[in-house]
Amino acid sequence: MHQQIPHESAALHVTGEALYIDDLPSSPSLLIGRVVYSPYAHARIVSYDLTKAREAPGVVAVLSAKDIPGHNQMGPVVKDEPCLAAEGVTFIGQAVFLIAARTDAQCRAAEKLIDVKYVPLEAILTLEEAIAANNLLGPPRRMQRGDVEVALGSAPHVLKGELRTGAAEHWYLETQAALCVPGEGPEMTVYSSSQNPSETQKLVAEVLGVKKKDVVVEVRRIGGGFGGKETQGNHVACWSALLCRATGCPVKIRLFRDEDMIMTGKRHRFLTRYEVGFDDQGKLLGVKFELNSDAGAATDLSFAIMERAMFHCDNAYYVPAIDVTARVWRTNLPSNTAFRGFGGPQAMAAMETVIDRVARYLHKDAAEIRQANFYGLEQDNVTHYGQVVENNRLHTIFDQLMKSSEYAARRKAVQEFNAANEFWKKGLALTPVKFGISFTTSHLNQAGALVNIYSDGTVLVNHGGTEMGQGLHTKIQQIAATELGISIDRVRVNATNTSKVPNTSPTAASTGTDMNGMAVKHAVETLKDRIAECVAALFNERDPSAVHTAKGDCCFESDVIFDSRHPERRIGFAEAIPQVIVRRVSLSATGFYRTPGIGWDKTKGVGTPFRYYAFGMAVSEVLVDTLTGAMTLLRTDILHDAGDSINPGIDTGQIEGGYIQGLGWCTTEEIKWDSAGNLMTHSPDTYKIPTAKDIPIDFRVTLLEQATNPNAIYGSKTVAEPPFMLGLSTWMAIKDAISAVANHTVEPEYALPATNEVILLSIEKLRNMMKVNASEPVHA
Repeated sequence: MHQQIPHESAALHVTGEALYIDDLPSSPSLLIGRVVYSPYAHARIVSYDLTKAREAPGVVAVLSAKDIPGHNQMGPVVKDEPCLAAEGVTFIGQAVFLIAARTDAQCRAAEKLIDVKYVPLEAILTLEEAIAANNLLGPPRRMQRGDVEVALGSAPHVLKGELRTGAAEHWYLETQAALCVPGEGPEMTVYSSSQNPSETQKLVAEVLGVKKKDVVVEVRRIGGGFGGKETQGNHVACWSALLCRATGCPVKIRLFRDEDMIMTGKRHRFLTRYEVGFDDQGKLLGVKFELNSDAGAATDLSFAIMERAMFHCDNAYYVPAIDVTARVWRTNLPSNTAFRGFGGPQAMAAMETVIDRVARYLHKDAAEIRQANFYGLEQDNVTHYGQVVENNRLHTIFDQLMKSSEYAARRKAVQEFNAANEFWKKGLALTPVKFGISFTTSHLNQAGALVNIYSDGTVLVNHGGTEMGQGLHTKIQQIAATELGISIDRVRVNATNTSKVPNTSPTAASTGTDMNGMAVKHAVETLKDRIAECVAALFNERDPSAVHTAKGDCCFESDVIFDSRHPERRIGFAEAIPQVIVRRVSLSATGFYRTPGIGWDKTKGVGTPFRYYAFGMAVSEVLVDTLTGAMTLLRTDILHDAGDSINPGIDTGQIEGGYIQGLGWCTTEEIKWDSAGNLMTHSPDTYKIPTAKDIPIDFRVTLLEQATNPNAIYGSKTVAEPPFMLGLSTWMAIKDAISAVANHTVEPEYALPATNEVILLSIEKLRNMMKVNASEPVHA
């Protein structure tokens, strides 16, 4: 425990031996599935003829909505997302027909033979169009504390503005994929690249018209998810299952990269309007937020995502009076979905914009304004939804990072550089993150596990979480080995399987280790109790002297079980297990965990939705070419609170990766649609994720020390989502560099992502404003 154990699949990843859906051994009867999708953003289906396609060489089945034996629905929460379009389509990329053939080429040839007629309808493609048409997906939500109107009315200074944050593609390395294999009668096994096997099981059973007991979903590993496979991994599984049922053959669907990007949802675009009141020192007195999100064509998880945005619009800052109104809008684009941070990044970007504007208005360093508004330790420590910010690390992290990053000296150096250079400008920024950990849908905060010990002393662990590269299985392996006191090579974590651990929650909300780790711990504790009772009896039988070993005396350590009071009484773990079996004691146990101390009243907008908060900060320094808008990331310093890290190596990797992914959202990852709703950025040549050249030239990541978390397993904290928001430090550093063009006297026009185009246009507007101001006559 708390050691840098290599990822359990690291060697398999490097050698290419790790099995993903497309690598699974295939049978001679395997068919390839293909999805035929809508070419229109909004249209009515007038007619279609599948006859020629069904007669094409190699084709075994062509399905429409009429061929679905069960429910034509795969909406995870609200049933507003048909599996196959029946009467009309609501976005480009919506599935209309399914084809199964011997080869992908045969599927594509058959697709060209489908005769379908559409009548195009008016489409809503932007948030502004949705707002103008009042195309709400559901009723508005509101959270508030204090009287914001009074606070704004009495504040010495008030600023207003709006911020647009863009969509983003998950760009998991393994595209959406599923392999379905028929069994006896209604039975089916689904090998899925899904973050949510139990939900996949449920939806597959529903579209097939069978019971959950007839469907087994297995996930060995996922080639990246980031939230994009929490609900939308279900789609490919449902389509594959329908073709499998229709043909009686195994069917695999793996989306081509371009098709994956066209068909699947993104991070929600936000349009946020804000108003802030503050005093001469920069203390926030009142903030009003209006959050607007683009849900796309169906509900998916949009309301839960908006709710988390509402929770996190404060980020790390105490605001005495705050009013947050949130609206989710429907557009004719693919249904947007979960993405690392789950609404938190969009809301935090708005709050960081507020802080930055206050600092520029008052001609102060933004780090000073941030520190002045941090949540307090003993007072000013309650959020706008009523949860106390316990074990607040913000002040400790700030003090340590300001020193280790040499912030003050670098700020002075940046100012000197900018004063001496007209066409190159540097920017420096510090941004924090305070991120709540738990599902805000309270009943999802539960996990199960199954642990088996075999006669040779080896251990097989099943749990409800899915491994997608984040190292969850490695941490579970460490937990099981630590609890049993055995070497880690004795433990294997098996594929996640709904027949082993049922009714699981998705691996999401950064809860994977917290919940599944505790479930495994509870299962192991049950087994240890049984083993200890047998071993104690064995010790007493072997040496029936006055010395008596009780089961509570038995310790498990270094592959040995021994009496803590009489250490000479000992037996090897592997030697003890056959003795336990001889005594007819079960060496299989389940474990269950439900997160304690949480509860949330959605109606009143108050409660304790989170088990704890994760904290972190980053300082980034950039160099901007003001003639081209090109940006170079010179240095980033991160100090992150991972509690007592279970695996510092894996956690550091997650922090680095999360930050870089956040950097991409903030800078290069721009998604564009044309006026008809076609995705223009649907491949790696048009959609730019960060590469090795985008990583900071000087990249320093440190875990906060002496930061035990009393609310999670072994004092640890999750690191999955919070580091993503640290990418905002780079976004703010770029704005600082832009602002230097006008000597920080004018608020730059800015948006997210800050592409070269956004940077250059912002600089040009500043220069034009300066020219106008210079040409105006000076009046006495």
